[in-house]
Amino acid sequence: MGMKTMILCGGQGTRIRDVADRIPKPMIPVGKFPILWHIMKYYAHAGHHDFVLCLGHQGQAIKDFFLNYEAYTNDFTVTLGQDAGVEFHNRHPEDGWKITLAETGLDSMTGARIRKAKKYVEQDDHFFLTYGDGLSNVDIQALFDFHRSHGKILTVTAVRPMGRFGEIVSDPVGNVLAFNEKPETTPGRISAGFFVCRREIFDYLGDGDELVFEKEPMQRLAKDKQLVAYAHDGFWHPMDTHRDYTYLNSLESSGSAPWRVW
Repeated sequence: MGMKTMILCGGQGTRIRDVADRIPKPMIPVGKFPILWHIMKYYAHAGHHDFVLCLGHQGQAIKDFFLNYEAYTNDFTVTLGQDAGVEFHNRHPEDGWKITLAETGLDSMTGARIRKAKKYVEQDDHFFLTYGDGLSNVDIQALFDFHRSHGKILTVTAVRPMGRFGEIVSDPVGNVLAFNEKPETTPGRISAGFFVCRREIFDYLGDGDELVFEKEPMQRLAKDKQLVAYAHDGFWHPMDTHRDYTYLNSLESSGSAPWRVW
């Protein structure tokens, strides 16, 4: 049975030159479609077609995309005049998706956005939560099974981040012994998002638009032993810089994008 997926789409984000001047980061294209669409396709492939998008900065662009989705993805005939109408001639694979577009404030931080969208998920025992700017091939079913197995309030997917800079190994006098242009990992793990939440998560979300989910709420959850990490050693990559944009698009155009399982 499918679950709801809440996606945080409202942050100001990082401007990526020539790409994100006029659109929110979740709408940055990877191939023909926005990165947000790829994230949603990934969850839908796992059987989860019900989405809650938490909007903020330039949210109208996301609304316009989905309001016009049939026209973007189908051939159609427009009849003008007294019998005006639109006839779509083909079907797209996203048939049956349910998308709630929730305005969660222009300047709200992540914790406030989740709290403001509570009414769309509060009847559910569990829901997925992720960011609108990161792609992964994490096993969604295994992630949920892990979440159910430990019975805690929040599961976070933890990854080893790829190094962004060249790694230099040198001896005490400065002779370079090894150089890795793009080291595979850096020590430790970081949050990749791809959370699973129990409804009790809202007990940790106080008032105020300045509430950052990744700070006080997650710190309290950890202190209460209600936060568990799911280790993912596969693919994960965010859309933060122009280099990320180029890399993700190169994977998409190569036909070997790790997240493209549909």
